[in-house]
Amino acid sequence: MTSNNRSPIHRFFSRRSCLLAAGAALACLAGSGWAQAQSTGPTVKLIVGYAAGGPVDAAARVFAPVFSRELGQPVIVENRLGAGGAVAGNSVVKAQPNGQEIYFAASPTMTISPHVLKAMTFDPLKDLTPLAPILSYANVLVINQNQAFKTLPELVAHAKANPGQLAYGSAGMGASNHLSGELFARRAGITMTHVPYKGNAPAMTDVMGGQIQMMFDIVGGAKSYIDGGKVRALAVTSKERNPAFPQLPSMSELGIRDYDIGGWYGLYGPLGMSADASQRIAAATARALQDADLRKRWIDQGYVIWNGKASDLAERMRREHALWAEVTKGMAFE
Repeated sequence: MTSNNRSPIHRFFSRRSCLLAAGAALACLAGSGWAQAQSTGPTVKLIVGYAAGGPVDAAARVFAPVFSRELGQPVIVENRLGAGGAVAGNSVVKAQPNGQEIYFAASPTMTISPHVLKAMTFDPLKDLTPLAPILSYANVLVINQNQAFKTLPELVAHAKANPGQLAYGSAGMGASNHLSGELFARRAGITMTHVPYKGNAPAMTDVMGGQIQMMFDIVGGAKSYIDGGKVRALAVTSKERNPAFPQLPSMSELGIRDYDIGGWYGLYGPLGMSADASQRIAAATARALQDADLRKRWIDQGYVIWNGKASDLAERMRREHALWAEVTKGMAFE
């Protein structure tokens, strides 16, 4: 029977079947071939120097799928642990400069570790190619809820009246929050006792318990404790207020001069990368940082999206490298 002899109902269902088949084929293309067109070529590894589940790793894993989409290549996160991120950085230093291994670097490894870590085997200023900044973050000064002082000026007055009796915790000798406290003491003209811990969590536990009076912690890490009323926040360490705590003043606002301390994450590649490869990664990063869901997730955690260029990343690294060289001069580290 030819199509001309089919009934109207038969012709309708035949046409509908063809349309459904065509739609299914298009959906198949969208789910496979078209999708693959968005993620083709060699896999790019984002190298992270910290353990899975930590803040650096978590940020990298949020970034990776959006970056993959904008880069048009598969992107995976690979953790290479050791020496405070230095093992991961050194592995990228030795990688081929083809853009397939990118260091998702945290600022302490790039600006503090060279001055305090004997295991540092590369020079961040000379041995890597800055590609793109990702985000920045601030620390927040928190105190035990039962302290007599309730504000930063009251804390400074207490410390001046009781030299060395104010104890602050950190994640360990040479950690960014250790040096944040050291610089604060110098700028405020006070002396405090540093108590190093094996991580921020045990230090925060002792702040809450009153074993120590205070600590500096990353905004995102401290937020739940502050919101839950378990510790009192006095100030953020960045020059500007933090979007997670818009009501909280900065240290600079409260009279601590020349105090603008924070951290950041950025992308680096090996030396010798072509201008084309570097620019392609930078452009994909800039597009990824405009993703609404990505931005919301990070901003809700207290991060600040850093829309900038490779030169901005390089300049900030140089500036903070010099600052921590000054702060750590004459200090003893194991």
